[in-house]
Amino acid sequence: MTTTVNDLPALALASLTYGGPAARWRTEAMRSHSAPRLIHITKGQGRITVAGLTNGYGPNNLIFIPAHTMYGLEVGPMVFGQILTLPDHTSWPDVPFHLRLLDVAPQKALQGHIEAIERELQPDGDSRAAACHLGLLAIFVERQLAARDPASIDKRRTSAAGRLVARYTSMIAQEFSSDRSVADYAAALGVTPTHLTRVCQQTCGRTALKLLNDRIHYEACVLLRETKSPVQDIAQRLGFQSAAYFTRSFQEKSGQTPTDFRQMGGIAVRG
Repeated sequence: MTTTVNDLPALALASLTYGGPAARWRTEAMRSHSAPRLIHITKGQGRITVAGLTNGYGPNNLIFIPAHTMYGLEVGPMVFGQILTLPDHTSWPDVPFHLRLLDVAPQKALQGHIEAIERELQPDGDSRAAACHLGLLAIFVERQLAARDPASIDKRRTSAAGRLVARYTSMIAQEFSSDRSVADYAAALGVTPTHLTRVCQQTCGRTALKLLNDRIHYEACVLLRETKSPVQDIAQRLGFQSAAYFTRSFQEKSGQTPTDFRQMGGIAVRG
């Protein structure tokens, strides 16, 4: 993937492309952001997991990720898209949505809105114009959501399983570094660890533990690649009892020690 969008609540647009096997963590590992994201897929297909619910995606799909919502997506060699970081003051929904634009007219309209925003985000553009185009994009999305065929809406998100896994992933997004176990989260949700794991497996093909570990692993990768914090400090920040335990856990997940992972990728500040 050629871009990692920063967490600052400012309007930004970045490309979504395949970055090779070594960069899979940048897209597939569960993560969340302090600002909403709008993902526009223009080419290719894969799967995306949002708030614990996995769906396929393809060309002309528009996927909204609210702030502090966990998600991860497969990005293969044929996939291309764009990720729009939305300002925190914009009036977007507080729940995810996945629009599949089947007709040519809305497909072209969406592309036009995004291209207009992209032009105004260039050095010679005007941020006020970009904000205006973002408002037009928001209106376009509202109209597309209102015009959806009710039969096309994924009812799993409002099911008991969907609501439970959404609550669980929301808790992880906020508390992944607290050293809480799956049993702790299950108790807070009023269910057994077995039931929570069964539901997660049902909605996204991952266990409750894998979802939790995936979110921790993504944060570890970011801190190793994009900061100069010592490994011991990163381990402590992520709730590990020791740097040795963190190293073993990271190596089991990535096949590399934290130090090797950092040295192979260098340190790059997100922007």
